[in-house]
Amino acid sequence: MKSNEFDRILLFLQRLGKQAIDYSLAHHRDEAVMVIVAVPGERWEIEFLSDGSVEVEKFFSNGEIAGEEALSELFDRYSEREETKGDLAQKIELTNARK
Repeated sequence: MKSNEFDRILLFLQRLGKQAIDYSLAHHRDEAVMVIVAVPGERWEIEFLSDGSVEVEKFFSNGEIAGEEALSELFDRYSEREETKGDLAQKIELTNARK
């Protein structure tokens, strides 16, 4: 990454800091650094690429708050192994039994 791209990231992070906007950094692609910004009802993923370009993806909440039962949807939709569903249910049962 060239110095001017690095400077752009630093200036952006400084601006977030001055505005008291919380962020975290991530690295998911070899050629990019991601700044993740979470504000009420929104999450922004801003990637600064080594070629100098910037990509922004925004996620908006519909305002609905789900309960613990929604966690099963996460595993139903994104689990790579079928037994993960059973493992989770067993862990939840054990955790609840300890309370």
